[in-house]
Amino acid sequence: MKRLRHLRVGSSHLREIIKKKDRVHEGKKGPAELVGFLSLFRFATQREFFYMIIGTIAALAHGAAFPLMLLVFGNLTDIFTGRTFDLCTENFTKYYEFCPPGVELNSDNFFNEITKCNLSAANMTQNMNFLGKIREQSIWLTIMGCGTIVVGYFQVSFWSIACERQTRRLRETLLRSILSKEIAYFDTHKTGQLSTRLTEDVNKVHDGTGDKVGSALQFVAAFFTGLILGFIRGWKLTFVILSVSPLLFISAYILTTVTATMTSQELKSYAKAGAIAEEVFSSIRTVFAYNGAAYESNRYEKHLSSARISGIRKGGLNGLLMGAVWLLVFCTYALGFWYGAKLVRDEKFSIGGILIVFFSIITAVFSLGQAAPHLQSVAQARGAAFTLWQIIDTPSTISINNSNGVKKEDLIGDIKFTNVNFVYPSRSDVSVLNRLSFAAQRGQTTALVGSSGCGKSTCMQLLQRFYDPIDGSVEIDGIQVSQYNLTWLRQHIGVVSQEPILFQTTIKENILFGKMTATQDEIVQAARMANAHDFIMELPDKYDTLVGERGAQLSGGQKQRIAIARALIRNPRILLLDEATSALDRESEGIVQDALDRASKGRTTIVIAHRLSTIRNASKIIVLEKGLVIEEGNHETLMNARGVYHGLVEAQNLRMENNDQKELENDEDDDISIDNELNQSTLISDHNKSGHNRSIKEDQISQKADQIDESQEVFEECDPNVQEKRVLNYVLFFIGIGLITLFTMFLQSFLFAISGETLTQRLRSRIFQTLLQQEIAYFDQPENNTGALCTRLATEASDVQGATGIRIGTMLQNIANLGVGIILALFYGWSLTLLMLAFVPFMIVAGFLQMYLLTGFANKDKKALENAGKITVESISNIRTVAQLTKEKHFGDEYCKLLDACFKNSIRRAHIFGLLFGFTDAIMFFGMAALFSFGAWRVQQGAMTFENVMLILNCILFGAMAVGQASSMAPDYSKAINSSKKILGLFQRVPKIDNSSNTGKMLENFDGEIDLNNLEFHYPNRREVQVLKNFNLTIEPHKQIALVGSSGCGKSTIIQLLEHFYHPTSGQILINQNELSTLNLQWWRSQIGFVSQEPILFDATIRENIAYGDTSRVVSMEEIEHAAKSANIHEFITNLPQQYETNVGSKGTQLSGGEKQRIAIARALIRNPKVLLLDEATSALDAENERIVQEALDQASKGRTTIVIAHRLSTIQNSDRICVLRRGHIVESGKHDELLARKGYYYRLAQSNK
Repeated sequence: MKRLRHLRVGSSHLREIIKKKDRVHEGKKGPAELVGFLSLFRFATQREFFYMIIGTIAALAHGAAFPLMLLVFGNLTDIFTGRTFDLCTENFTKYYEFCPPGVELNSDNFFNEITKCNLSAANMTQNMNFLGKIREQSIWLTIMGCGTIVVGYFQVSFWSIACERQTRRLRETLLRSILSKEIAYFDTHKTGQLSTRLTEDVNKVHDGTGDKVGSALQFVAAFFTGLILGFIRGWKLTFVILSVSPLLFISAYILTTVTATMTSQELKSYAKAGAIAEEVFSSIRTVFAYNGAAYESNRYEKHLSSARISGIRKGGLNGLLMGAVWLLVFCTYALGFWYGAKLVRDEKFSIGGILIVFFSIITAVFSLGQAAPHLQSVAQARGAAFTLWQIIDTPSTISINNSNGVKKEDLIGDIKFTNVNFVYPSRSDVSVLNRLSFAAQRGQTTALVGSSGCGKSTCMQLLQRFYDPIDGSVEIDGIQVSQYNLTWLRQHIGVVSQEPILFQTTIKENILFGKMTATQDEIVQAARMANAHDFIMELPDKYDTLVGERGAQLSGGQKQRIAIARALIRNPRILLLDEATSALDRESEGIVQDALDRASKGRTTIVIAHRLSTIRNASKIIVLEKGLVIEEGNHETLMNARGVYHGLVEAQNLRMENNDQKELENDEDDDISIDNELNQSTLISDHNKSGHNRSIKEDQISQKADQIDESQEVFEECDPNVQEKRVLNYVLFFIGIGLITLFTMFLQSFLFAISGETLTQRLRSRIFQTLLQQEIAYFDQPENNTGALCTRLATEASDVQGATGIRIGTMLQNIANLGVGIILALFYGWSLTLLMLAFVPFMIVAGFLQMYLLTGFANKDKKALENAGKITVESISNIRTVAQLTKEKHFGDEYCKLLDACFKNSIRRAHIFGLLFGFTDAIMFFGMAALFSFGAWRVQQGAMTFENVMLILNCILFGAMAVGQASSMAPDYSKAINSSKKILGLFQRVPKIDNSSNTGKMLENFDGEIDLNNLEFHYPNRREVQVLKNFNLTIEPHKQIALVGSSGCGKSTIIQLLEHFYHPTSGQILINQNELSTLNLQWWRSQIGFVSQEPILFDATIRENIAYGDTSRVVSMEEIEHAAKSANIHEFITNLPQQYETNVGSKGTQLSGGEKQRIAIARALIRNPKVLLLDEATSALDAENERIVQEALDQASKGRTTIVIAHRLSTIQNSDRICVLRRGHIVESGKHDELLARKGYYYRLAQSNK
């Protein structure tokens, strides 16, 4: 019942654990981390600069078009208001030629005396002049519309093309730069965060260097054109209006700076969340085995919350500053309106001249406001680029790109360490090597032995020049390692590590990584030498079999044999073997060891081994302790000396050291198809419920247009006193609108920021949680590799946010502008309004085409970027293997090939989008040309007034601008639609095994009884390979059952089925006579302690890694120390400077293999499980530690049901029952002595031990 209570611990405990886990030192915040604007284009070549120059010229011409169109307003105003203006200015001479002699006109008798004149002739003349001028202006508008198509195309397409070319180069340079870093760089920088930078940060730079720059330049050009036009037509009024401009510029500067700073903070939080996701997906079995999904979700949520807070703060500050900008804009309107009226009264300015100046400045300031969102994207790009440029510009102290250095034609391979001192850069307070000196000669095998952490693997890393020693020298053939050409040196060294890394490709390609030019015969020969050829030929696709992520589709022994083949195929002069046969069964080990012995002839071979039997024949054995050589000699010499080595051998002789092979037959695919045609509106509806009613700044622009048109009547008022009163009313009106806009803009931006950021957090969190609900087979699918999942997680939620949040507010604003504008226009002149609305379908069709075409491109881009993301995650997370094989350039080239496909789509998209963009903007000009022509005719007929024509024009004009702004968001909406379909597909997928399920039975009296009845099993993506065949096994409570057999016989499959990672194809697994599938999954896994041969540790402290064994509660320090003592790791930990708070690095890279395995054992023991699953739990330990830990495990097994997989038969000879597996079923079972007496398969395994 105690365990049940632990399972019910609430989220408060989880949060407490998270707080402890993610404590990060937060230093004082410095100044905003930004790069200069021009630095954004550091990857531009002459060709891109040409594109940007043409795009800039086009953007400037595009921006100038609208202010220049204002000249039409001024001219038309002068024509229509001519009579009234003549009355006020007493300009009556033009009417005398139409009046009889003796008639004199003045302001007092004008309306009485004018009736005596021939007005029909005057009107005819005026009408002819009026229609001619209208026709002229309409032609100019048509010409400007045609020009807009051209410049709009060049603006968008050329800036987009330049951006895509630079972004492609940035992605390539960034990955190549990361892969060329020294290994020490990765000790202090989380690989998950680096992978995230390649997606999210690069996307920010992409957004801020493409067509948004063109749009910003367009609006800036409109600003300056309006400004210049204002100065030309009325410099006094312009100066008065511009008196407010310093405040506008200061506000804009603060807005840009704040946005960039907050964006940088937001991206840092997302990078940390991305690192967690990468770590979880790459360690998914460990996470599920320890019920860590809820814990990881809370940890991920913590960083999302931090990003959300930064985003909301940014939205609130942006809204406040934008509101302040608009308040200043409306105050500018008020000031300009007041002074304009004064000029009309005092200096006899024409009304048209005043309106040209007024509208020019309005357009200039309005354009500055429209430029703000695009400038915000540029500011965000500057913030994102800061970190990227730091990564690229940080020099590598050990660079693979340096072509200099020694390349010996006749490398002999004599190795010499002289007084070498070394500490790892990430743990500079822990001395690893202390004046270490030894030599290894060509043709000899030198073995390094000693306890875990004594410096054996460090010597190998120094030989490969992963690090440089602090002091002393490491020489090959008398030349210091640092003087050799690094690539050449590593190509002459063959390495087989204890935990071999295979890449997600075929067996053939993995072997070829050792020598890319090898022939098929050489591949087969290397595989035969590694005893891998036979099992490869049994696979359906043979050498073309995909090995899965990190080799997950193969057993541990199979992976190690392929790694050995990969090392042997390059025929190296120096061979480094770090527990190269530790994962092999005895039969395979014997064959492979013979092959390695033959391969060692004529080469310098350095061997690390805990199985001392494998190094008996070494030419020299060097015993290390705490970084010092304490003994040196051959086997006989050291045995006779009866020192440390003698003690190690004796300790192993007490235990029948024998190795079989451990199999990690990992996960497989599940073929679930999802209908991609899901309705994305469901996804965004939840968001819109919270945000739809928040767009308060609805029809202010249209109201402003209405008021401006009505306000021109003020200028026609001849009575100065009346005019002054009316002017004051409009001044107060503009100031009131400005104050309302300040309030509503802040609310709109702040509330939509809350809505958008909350949606993004909710989506990312739910996507992450949904992924952690999926069965293991889902993660086995090639398309669901770690890189692809991290890329989707980083981009899909962001894509949806790109069409929601503040953009929803902008869209609602635009809809309100268009809607209110149309209503007002219909009221003042339905016929003219209908003519204008006839052009709207063209704009809608153009927008639809943008959405349709861009969505198709987005689908293609997303797939290409997911595949590219797979390469980045795989290469960065396995950087040591990449460096060993000198395949930095290979992965960079493969990444570029995938980028090329995305790049070609982007270029096609740029041309189409540019053409549609230009066409959409041009429709407005064509529509206005039609409106002027038709409106003039209606006025001539007396059916409308000039004021109504101008009012309709402005209502439709601002509505058309809203449509134009909406159409510019088409790429964002196309991405959102595409991503929302994929997200909905994931949400609606029903996993075969729901790893988050809390339903099912929880047995109160579970005693450890397990029955496996008639099990048949094949992995979902290898259905043609039968792994288990009619498998039957009964495990009595509190008994220890051992499973032995060669690689691929099904041992690890049993472990995975008991963990309920997969459903058996047929048969039953009964727990206390209850079908496993009916039990509560979380409860069941909490009963199991699992230790694998290749333990996975998380990038956290030792304390946190041990406590991970029970994530359902806060584990006390006493329990952690007790578990560490049981695993014989406590003393090592307490000798570290930071003790239990020492960070182990990504996947435990800061620890040796034995240290990692002991921490994994402590992690399993801390949960006090009813069932222990030990899959080669002591394989990475030296003899002394193995003895102590094995005793601890034997003690821990008492009172528990224990299932052991072991190749060292000495570790299982006391088991209650030993089951020998072959080809998926049990061929023998019994106690150790019984099986030996039968002289069957087990007997042969035991004999091969001796």
